[in-house]
Amino acid sequence: MLSSTDFTSASWELVVRVDHPNEEQQKDVTLRVSGDLHVGGVMLKLVEQINISQDWSDFALWWEQKHCWLLKTHWTLDKYGVQADAKLLFTPQHKMLRLRLPNLKMVRLRVSFSAVVFKAVSDICKILNIRRSEELSLLKPSGDYFKKKKKKDKNNKEPIIEDVLNLESSPTASGSSVSPGLYSKTMTPIYDPINGTPVSSTMTWFSDSPLTEQNCSILAFSQPPESPEALADMYQPRSLVDKAKLNAGWLDSSRSLMEQGIQEDEQLLLRFKYYSFFDLNPKYDAVRINQLYEQARWAILLEEIDCTEEEMLIFAALQYHISKLSLSAETQDFTSESEVDEIEAALSNLEVTLEGGKADSLLEDITDIPKLADNLKLFRPKKLLLKAFKQYWFVFKDTSIAYFKNKELEQGEPVEKLNLRGCEVVPDVNVAGRKFGIKLLIPVADGMNEMYLRCDHENQYAQWMAACMLASKGKTMADSSYQPEVLNILSFLRMKNRNSASQVASSLENMDMNPECFVSPRCAKKHKSKQLAARILEAHQNVAQMPLVEAKLRFIQAWQSLPEFGLTYYLVRFKGSKKDDILGVSYNRLIKIDAATGIPVTTWRFTNIKQWNVNWETRQVVIEFDQNVFTAFTCLSADCKIVHEYIGGYIFLSTRSKDQNETLDEDLFHKLTGGQD
Repeated sequence: MLSSTDFTSASWELVVRVDHPNEEQQKDVTLRVSGDLHVGGVMLKLVEQINISQDWSDFALWWEQKHCWLLKTHWTLDKYGVQADAKLLFTPQHKMLRLRLPNLKMVRLRVSFSAVVFKAVSDICKILNIRRSEELSLLKPSGDYFKKKKKKDKNNKEPIIEDVLNLESSPTASGSSVSPGLYSKTMTPIYDPINGTPVSSTMTWFSDSPLTEQNCSILAFSQPPESPEALADMYQPRSLVDKAKLNAGWLDSSRSLMEQGIQEDEQLLLRFKYYSFFDLNPKYDAVRINQLYEQARWAILLEEIDCTEEEMLIFAALQYHISKLSLSAETQDFTSESEVDEIEAALSNLEVTLEGGKADSLLEDITDIPKLADNLKLFRPKKLLLKAFKQYWFVFKDTSIAYFKNKELEQGEPVEKLNLRGCEVVPDVNVAGRKFGIKLLIPVADGMNEMYLRCDHENQYAQWMAACMLASKGKTMADSSYQPEVLNILSFLRMKNRNSASQVASSLENMDMNPECFVSPRCAKKHKSKQLAARILEAHQNVAQMPLVEAKLRFIQAWQSLPEFGLTYYLVRFKGSKKDDILGVSYNRLIKIDAATGIPVTTWRFTNIKQWNVNWETRQVVIEFDQNVFTAFTCLSADCKIVHEYIGGYIFLSTRSKDQNETLDEDLFHKLTGGQD
């Protein structure tokens, strides 16, 4: 038995600052504790001494000097290393946070500041009714994000009051488990797959969710387009280095918001971080599809991704169409019964899904693998040579392409045979100029082999392009996705087709469009307003009959078909190099890009990675590939942990399958991305 004097000598005073929710100033409370007292006991003593009757269940201790939460309440102070000089804060774990969504709408909701960001984002997405939360994350905006807005504010005497969607009453406020919002685990359709409105049977769930009828409309429907002036005032990256700066602010998914210095009521961006969109389904994903469409739309308008003028006009036509349909859809009564049962039945048979980063099954139709054989023109770039195409007889089988001098020599040795598994496939198309080309970048040990194929017409191009795209992923034309891919490519080409000017002329007279709202500021400067409107309306004729959700999915598909889609850029210095380079990270590969010219130098596929790690002392990422190929680099535009997490995150997403019932192996995610093991 210890005497009272012995106990007193082993104890010491601990000062804890209490974050009272109803008082402006924090108050210090002094406790007498001993090193063998567990954290739960400290909190109990603290509440007893404060002597205020309220729910303290969401409060926890935050250690300011060590920048960590003391969440293991069974651990003793000695085990944590807490001594008398420790500055502890007794504060709620859930705090208000302002989130800028991809559609630029601001929402304010209560978020866990003690859970790791991966879990916090999962809870946020459940409130907002966005499935597949692992594809999203939180981005701290850089100074450039606000740069132009500040200039504008100097000229405005009156401050702009922003309409914020307040979801403060969200279920996370008390720290309880989050309601699934409108999403049903029984997989009952909750949205009309044609116009994206909640079906009447799900409207009763709104009472239990912060997503009221009006709020769901704000999140699931496209907002009115910004004015050209507002568009011009937004920050637009002009170079790959500028684009690299935008990606420096991704938060660490393995640490909490508080540990990363995020303050209460701070503004963060909620964005799709990983460009691997799994199982997009209009029946459940109206909010997810709309926010994805909005992120794609702003990437096009602010030129975060490059596209041709022809493609810009297609995106503009789809935006104009979606904007018109969204306005009409918002005026309809949500609870009205759908009168398109036949269409809905047809859509239920046609699962509208966009492919993620991994094939659903590796077992293909093994009866007879189809082959393509036709005359195509070939060009292999060499120095000091003009771009002259030469015709050969091409045969495409399995994942390989071979070419011969003519058809009669097909049974003999080919001029060359190339395996396209892991290659880059880039469209080289100008529909108006009847140019249907395919650019192939085939990885070799010391860089990339470049070759161009030229097709004669749309159908030939669609078949060969689809075959090349599947082969790059290791699939053959026997795969079930081949024919849909051919139809997708043909559909996209038809959208690029010019229509007769007579319909456009009549539409111009009744025009209710500000064309500069739908294209990038740089594109708008090249054309007069009427000329631009005419070209957008011309492109619009090809999409005028599309339902709302299909138009958004078509926009996303067109975005995915751009050569630069899915590339996230970082400024790096490769080991042994004397100059800076750009590293592009995609869902299936890493690309070394010359920072000055923007030309790809080398591609490494994730499938060839044996292992990767980070030297935390030198902040260097080291990657080992097959055939004893190594590369190492330091990150200059961001913390190396961000790039490390990107690689591990994409590899994690490639393990998803539809039979998982949406349960994720969170431990595997942290093992692949945490960089601690």
